[in-house]
Amino acid sequence: MACETKLWLVGVFLLIATYMQRHCVVAGDPQVPGFFIFGDSLSDCGNNNDLKTDAKANHPPYGVDFPNGPTGRFTNGRTTVDVLAELLGFDAYMPPFANTSGSDILKGVNYASAASGILNETGTHWGEHIPLNKQVENHKAIVSQINKKLTSSEKAKEHLNKCLYYVNIGSNDYINNYFLKEHYDSSKKFSPDQYAKVLVKEYSKNLKELHSVGARKFALIGIVPLGCVPAEISARAKPGFPCVKEENDAVIPFNDKLKSLVDRFNKEFPDSKFILINTAEALSTGPTKDVVQVIGTDVCCKVGSNGLCVPNKKACKSRNEKPFFDSYHSIELVYKADAETAYHAPTTKVAYPMDISHLVKL
Repeated sequence: MACETKLWLVGVFLLIATYMQRHCVVAGDPQVPGFFIFGDSLSDCGNNNDLKTDAKANHPPYGVDFPNGPTGRFTNGRTTVDVLAELLGFDAYMPPFANTSGSDILKGVNYASAASGILNETGTHWGEHIPLNKQVENHKAIVSQINKKLTSSEKAKEHLNKCLYYVNIGSNDYINNYFLKEHYDSSKKFSPDQYAKVLVKEYSKNLKELHSVGARKFALIGIVPLGCVPAEISARAKPGFPCVKEENDAVIPFNDKLKSLVDRFNKEFPDSKFILINTAEALSTGPTKDVVQVIGTDVCCKVGSNGLCVPNKKACKSRNEKPFFDSYHSIELVYKADAETAYHAPTTKVAYPMDISHLVKL
């Protein structure tokens, strides 16, 4: 029972004092020349704003603590990739692909799209979105522009070889596909293990595409226990159980197969480095592992039937006291903890086989 109920946010409140005192901006040149981001609403910074979709966050109370206000980020402030950009030494956040006009694309682009998944069909009931393979196609378009900027494909590849590629996707393939039986039939077609195999096969194809256009440093992020997200608890938790065990169990094969993929690709592509960072494992085995985290459905904004914040309603005043901002997404403080964990994980077996701070030095 303890394993099922240990939320990936475990110990976050113990971390508050530490993170409130940290200064994330690193002086000097960035540790990598560019930072390219692929994913879903955990990383989206505005790519969905002009799409015909209900999965948008370009309105209050989202962005209440972000310097520019609402931007399309599904939280009160910065996301994990924003904090990582600071830790890596960049003086600006990566712009959304949808709005790279005037941006220095050599320094990176954010392709993440809310409601998207590894599979094209995932999240389509929300409306338009940009699935992983389309995000990769968008990156190829950016690579073409980089080729022109640097005057040759050889110079562009030399630049991209040194950049960091961050991929955090797959959650929606479960909560907005496999376990949403009223819209999708994937759970009828596949067992959890078979489904994980399908997802990782498609995932691997997209990683190979990125490698073919110059990517060499990959940070892949594992899926957290989805059954402990407020929206899932409200909809599917059984009486007496704080989380949805079925959902937590289902993502384990995915993370295991992703780890095996990392092993295989590190052998198959000796010119590259792939790492898998399991945030849930890191937070549950690091210095906060013995802290009990209260699990529940209490969130920081008034949510609608879709689990997202109702537009223009006020957020809670004490935004560091509730781990979730809406029914799916964390507060900035939790994302800061995630970023710190991914960047420099505790010296245990939590980051496989290393963390981002080591990866960028290779």
